[in-house]
Amino acid sequence: MTSAERLTFFAAEVARLRLNAANSAHPAFHETVLALKRFQAARLALTHRDLLESSRYAQATRFFLDDLYGAKDFSQRDAELERVIPTLVRFLPEGALSTLADAVELDALSEDLDQKMTTYALERLGIGLAGSQPDGPGWTAERYAQAYRGIDSAQERQIQLELVPRIGRTLDKLVKSALLGGLLRGMAKPARLAGVATMHDFLVRGYTAFHSMKGAAEFLARVDERERDFSRRLLAGEPGAFPEADGRASQTGP
Repeated sequence: MTSAERLTFFAAEVARLRLNAANSAHPAFHETVLALKRFQAARLALTHRDLLESSRYAQATRFFLDDLYGAKDFSQRDAELERVIPTLVRFLPEGALSTLADAVELDALSEDLDQKMTTYALERLGIGLAGSQPDGPGWTAERYAQAYRGIDSAQERQIQLELVPRIGRTLDKLVKSALLGGLLRGMAKPARLAGVATMHDFLVRGYTAFHSMKGAAEFLARVDERERDFSRRLLAGEPGAFPEADGRASQTGP
């Protein structure tokens, strides 16, 4: 598929997945998915705490945690993306279009894996079935590890791990182009008038975050190494994958 075709396909896929979650017949499904996202966001913030505290890498880390994978409601961005794709295809350079397609593919893949883990947790682990809160007893490191292994998604996890540094490397190249920065600035008013300001803000945040680093190689290497180690440990049932607030690793064996 071309970058434009990939962007169109994955934009529709992520919108479909989120609509299915919101309209699920299971009364606890949507809230349990959101609880999973919050749990993952907290884990990512602990794993990459040093990057969040770094003056050089904080903005890029926050972009990855909040915009590429976060616990926010992305429904407005999803709706705007589907509307603005024809305009993006006309005006964005191929490198930027390909990177955006990768980001939306990552979004769709992460959403799919989250929903599969949630289904497993509801059916096999009892999450969402007890207590007065919609997410029942809630997510813990042990339940997360069980669901992570239980959905048998090693191949999908590998693709997910490959997409993150690929997006980062391409963004790092793109931000060196003054043309792209000028294009994004020039699109601000038309984007607001067209009702796609949320999507435009997302693109600007990504550009600004990587431009501020002045070189992303070390940042991407750290994130890649840590996330691959986390995934490997969980899939193998090894202890020590989850960081704790005091910097230690929690024990989450089989």
